[in-house]
Amino acid sequence: MHMQTATQSFIDIPGIKKLRSGKVREVFDLGDTLLFVVTDRISAFDVILPDPIPHKGAVLNQISAFWFNRFETIQNHLVAANFEDFPKQLQPFREQLAGRSMIVRKTKPLPVECVVRGYLAGSGWKEYQESQSVCGIKLPSGLELASQLPEPIFTPATKAEEGHDENIDMTRCAQILGDETADRVQKLSLEIYSRGREHAAQKGLIVADTKFEFGTVDGKLLLIDECLTPDSSRFWPKDEYVVGQSPPSFDKQFVRDYLETLDWDKTPPAPRLPKDVIEKTSAKYLEAFRRLTDSELAIG
Repeated sequence: MHMQTATQSFIDIPGIKKLRSGKVREVFDLGDTLLFVVTDRISAFDVILPDPIPHKGAVLNQISAFWFNRFETIQNHLVAANFEDFPKQLQPFREQLAGRSMIVRKTKPLPVECVVRGYLAGSGWKEYQESQSVCGIKLPSGLELASQLPEPIFTPATKAEEGHDENIDMTRCAQILGDETADRVQKLSLEIYSRGREHAAQKGLIVADTKFEFGTVDGKLLLIDECLTPDSSRFWPKDEYVVGQSPPSFDKQFVRDYLETLDWDKTPPAPRLPKDVIEKTSAKYLEAFRRLTDSELAIG
């Protein structure tokens, strides 16, 4: 099945069991490992839109692979991202898989999302305005929208099957994960964010916030899912950053902004996207990839 159809496409691979279709990813069972396939689907306000964004899946997949390889000292779930290294049974499906898929270890995901914020934005900004704190962490007074925080903060959230994730404080996080694991994921999340932020800064990008997921296998904690992508992070261009206003971001902001102009109640079915919104969004994802990796996207 080709990805660039106008209708919302899902991938099937004959003879290989699909475990689930997420908002963006298809997950297949390869026995000892999983195959993650990142489609060009896009969701906004938790609704999958009818129009795919060209190259988006390849961008997300290859940015994650870039970071997993870069952070080699931090154990992660990546087994292979280069299609040439995939098993023989997948080789006939190059068109669907090359560049947009990776083989990963099976883990038991932790039931907490590990969010790190370096700047005030999104739900953190809303919470700060109400309580001068984010997830129970007291912050200085007088901060504005997009203010840089004195230091990055770890603000975990519970994963919601339906609806939005819920921010929790470190006490609740430790109740869910146990003290030792909660402490470990906090340290790892802050370390990965700091290293990612440092690299991005050299490329003219600010990583305002991001979320990580971890899983366990044989008692070991691994970084899983995606890593520092435009879908899991807020990337802002350094040269357009101004405190007090929401900077333009390298993700689906064009799509969200367009949808906000419509009389749509944010429930399915979602409206179609105009060609220029699709093209601008695709260009933003590609630009984020080029800036972060200093390379061109490998397609097909």
